[in-house]
Amino acid sequence: MADEIQPIIIKKKKGGHGGHHGGAWKVAFADFMTAMMAFFLVMWLVNQSPQVRQAIGGYFRDPGNYQRLEGGSGVLKGSSSVLPNEASKVAVPDKQFPSKGYGPSEEEKWELSLAARNILKELEKQEAFARLKKNIKIQLTSEGLRIILNESENSPAFFEPGSAKLLQKSAVILMTIAREIGRLDNRLVIEGHTSSTFTGQNDYSNWELSADRANAARQLMEVSGVREGQIREVRGFADQFPMIEHDPTDSRNRRVTLVILYQARERQYDEIEVGTDLIAQQFGP
Repeated sequence: MADEIQPIIIKKKKGGHGGHHGGAWKVAFADFMTAMMAFFLVMWLVNQSPQVRQAIGGYFRDPGNYQRLEGGSGVLKGSSSVLPNEASKVAVPDKQFPSKGYGPSEEEKWELSLAARNILKELEKQEAFARLKKNIKIQLTSEGLRIILNESENSPAFFEPGSAKLLQKSAVILMTIAREIGRLDNRLVIEGHTSSTFTGQNDYSNWELSADRANAARQLMEVSGVREGQIREVRGFADQFPMIEHDPTDSRNRRVTLVILYQARERQYDEIEVGTDLIAQQFGP
């Protein structure tokens, strides 16, 4: 039996580089690509405007809440809003623009929101603000930034009763606001409003009083920081648009309102369609 020939068994090794390393290189390559994407994302963010960085940061901090607050909008330029959450402490937009394309840019929204915070910051430095803060409202609306200065029930806040004479102790509020508005490119509309209470003078109605108070505010603001030509209009509305609708006699309806217009909204005012001259159509040129 010892002379029997034993069979020869040959074992072959499988070729190929993967036999030694498996799929580990794929994991390493994926990690490398992820790191490169993160690097380029950071480099892109560094070159973006502050409002875009704020919006992206707000989205990643709380995506669900961000989408709910912004109505499902995106965070990049061209979306409906990039205002940070802090803006809600100052103002809340009231309604959308008309469907004619007269909407503010995201940059302009940010600038007016920032202006509102700067105005509030400067007002807090004034002693009169502690007394009058309940008489001041700052709102971001479809027109632009709206600042309301309303009277009090028990004592005058900004004007002498039934008069367009500004109270000296309250004038600093308008002067402070004027300095901040003067830093903006946007134009300003000043509105005067009264309550439905009669002024008591037959030859001086609420129409004159509302217009005179708005004009008095204009005169002070023009020498306190508002640029020449920055004021677009001065309006007197008497008691036609009460702020407290259920009580037209409420003293808070007596107010001066400053409207810092979005530039797009101002263009809308300028682009009025003029129809055919009906007199010329009827009687000829």
